[in-house]
Amino acid sequence: MWQQQLTEIIQGNSKTLARCISLVENEAPGYEELLQQLPPSSTPIIGITGPPGAGKSTLVDALIAQLVAQQKKVAVLCVDPSSPFNLGALLGDRIRMSEWYNNPNVFIRSLATRGSLGGLHPKIIEISDLVKAASFDHIIIETVGVGQSEIEIAGLADITVVVVVPEAGDEVQTMKAGLMEIADIFVVNKADRPDADLFVKNLRLMLAPAFANHTMPVPVVKTVASQKQGVEELLKAINENLDAKKINEKHSWLLAEKAFYLIQRKRMSDIDKSDLKKKIEEAGDEFNLYRFIKNYS
Repeated sequence: MWQQQLTEIIQGNSKTLARCISLVENEAPGYEELLQQLPPSSTPIIGITGPPGAGKSTLVDALIAQLVAQQKKVAVLCVDPSSPFNLGALLGDRIRMSEWYNNPNVFIRSLATRGSLGGLHPKIIEISDLVKAASFDHIIIETVGVGQSEIEIAGLADITVVVVVPEAGDEVQTMKAGLMEIADIFVVNKADRPDADLFVKNLRLMLAPAFANHTMPVPVVKTVASQKQGVEELLKAINENLDAKKINEKHSWLLAEKAFYLIQRKRMSDIDKSDLKKKIEEAGDEFNLYRFIKNYS
């Protein structure tokens, strides 16, 4: 059964791919067998992250246009906030990208965070590996841009693009510790706004101490995504970054991060929070967290 599904995915059947993503999302019986049959793939994953309102979706839409114009096939996974009622993606319609839904070279799928604290879909590793089996030239993952998703995307993507806007001066200061380390490219979107050039200059000054940790300076690209301005330069910077063998340098670490996360989740699968709560209540006033953990494990 799964071999037929996998063959169809490799051949570019988007309906089969969409159906199999749903099976993985919902942990349908035997889905792990499908994942175990996935062939190796070198398709690069581009992570797009940054604070809400930075224009990530508009930028992704413009990137799709550039890639399609170059006869490339692209898959986009959009990780959106969950509805509190049905855990579905709140922004699942993806109006900004609607023109691509019937394009045979573009595959778009919205995924809900489903309450994941980090802001990424709990099955994002498996789903991205499934999509890598299909015949795409690039895979773009756009995160919801809250919590730890900016950091988590670095453990998933081959290249991480962080999108900010000129008004984000204070915001950049607060996120400096994490984002400055994981960003491969910074995009200052909505760069037609006042003080954009000053912001770019200050951002480059903030990035300067980090140069020693990179084989090349972190590029800062100005864009006006709504007008498709600067997007060609961004794609050029992405391709140059990929060509700089950074994927090879990070490849083993990326796989180790993914393996650690999946093993951790598998070993924790039989632990139920409601069961923990019940046992804690039964312990009463004599409860000691650390004895409890030792006895439980």
